[in-house]
Amino acid sequence: MDGLWISIILIRGNENEVAVMSVDLEHRMHDTPVEDYTQYRAISIAAIISCALGVLSVVTFLSWTFAVIPLLGVIMGVIALVRIRSNPAELVGTKIANIGIAMCLVFAAAGGSYLVYDYMTEVPPGYERLSYATLRADVEQPGQLYPPEVDELEGHRVFIKGYVYPSKNQTGVKEFILCRDNGDCCFGGQPPLTERIMVDLKGHLTYTYAQRMVRVAGTFHVKPASAIDGLGGVLYHLDADYLK
Repeated sequence: MDGLWISIILIRGNENEVAVMSVDLEHRMHDTPVEDYTQYRAISIAAIISCALGVLSVVTFLSWTFAVIPLLGVIMGVIALVRIRSNPAELVGTKIANIGIAMCLVFAAAGGSYLVYDYMTEVPPGYERLSYATLRADVEQPGQLYPPEVDELEGHRVFIKGYVYPSKNQTGVKEFILCRDNGDCCFGGQPPLTERIMVDLKGHLTYTYAQRMVRVAGTFHVKPASAIDGLGGVLYHLDADYLK
C-alpha cells in the first residue's frame, strides 16, 4: 500500500449503519506547512553595540573626554555593515547599524559645537584665561619653585577652572583650595604645590561643596602662605569675585 492510511469507523445511532472513512496521513502531513528554520539570521552584535553607543553619545555635551564614545560607535557600526554585507545569509541589522552611526554623528557634532561655544564664551569680560600649565614649575630646572613668568601675573584679573578640595565645611564656604583635577593623584593624597590655589570668595559669594568642576575669576597673587585643610603651603592666591 502506498502511503500511510487510517480507517475511522463511524456508527450512525439507531440506523445501524457503519461507514468507513480512510485518511491518507502521509499526504496530509505533506500538505501541512512546516516552519523553515534554515532562514533564521542573527542580529549583528556590532550593530547593537553601535546603537547603544549612539544613545550614550549624548554625554558628549559634558566633556571632550566623552568624544571617544561616538567615535567607537561609528567604528562598530561600520564593522557591523561590513560583516552583514559579507554574510547576508547569516546576519541582519543594517538598519540598527545605520541608526547607531547616525546618532553617534549627530551627538558628536552637536556636543562638539556646544563645547566649543562654551569654551569661547566662558571667560567673563575683563578677565584673562589662566591654565595650570602656566603655573607648573619646569622639571628641567632643579630647585625651581614656580616659573618666573608667573610673577608677571601678580594683580592680574584671571579666570581658571578646577575642582574644590574637600574640606570639613560643606556649605557657606568662603575659602577653599582649587585643584587641577580630582583624580586619585590629587584627592587621594596631597595635590602638587603648583596645582593648588587658595581661593578667597569676596562679597556675598559662598560655595556649597560638590564633586564637579567650578569656574572662578578674580585677582591673582603669588605669595607663600599656609594652606587650609592640612595641605601644607600654597603659593597662588585668588581674591575671587566670580564663581560658577
